[in-house]
Amino acid sequence: MTKSFGEILRRLRIEKGLSQQQLADRLYVQRPSLTNWETGRRIPDVVMISRIAEALGVETSALLDAAKEPGEAPNVMLVDDEAIILDGGLPVLREALPKANIVGFTKPLEAVEYIRNHPVALAFIDIELGRASGLDLCRELLSIKPRTNVVFLTAFREYSFDAWGTGACGFLLKPLEADAVRAQLSCLRFPVEGLL
Repeated sequence: MTKSFGEILRRLRIEKGLSQQQLADRLYVQRPSLTNWETGRRIPDVVMISRIAEALGVETSALLDAAKEPGEAPNVMLVDDEAIILDGGLPVLREALPKANIVGFTKPLEAVEYIRNHPVALAFIDIELGRASGLDLCRELLSIKPRTNVVFLTAFREYSFDAWGTGACGFLLKPLEADAVRAQLSCLRFPVEGLL
């Protein structure tokens, strides 16, 4: 049976003779963060996984493999309040990410409901969603599923500065293009296998 990231992290920490507090101090994080990682409530991002591997003297790839979400094809979400953009964007995502399960929503509440019930590896969110804000939607989605990679979509470059304060890991200008989508994969905070 494959061990979870948390089980592997705990075992490696104990093998090194470190308490949670000692490892947290080496990583410059609070001990509750380490507790969350070891219990599986959270999984750190790629940068932190690399720091953990260095602190424990192990290969980063071993921890990255353990951090991957198991299961079927990863879910990718597109949220845009304009149906015409959604109709044009979904085929582009299917072309760029042929092994992913692609879903689209014009209403932010439907997107929230979907992410409550499904793991979403990657979400493309329009910044202007009618009366709603894509920035607020991003924050809400990440509060529900912190390991979701979010990439903002917009026709306006000036929104890029606001977007970075939300926990998103990317920003694309409309119209959506397959090459631009694939280029974002190297910027994701959390590794996702099976998108291509």
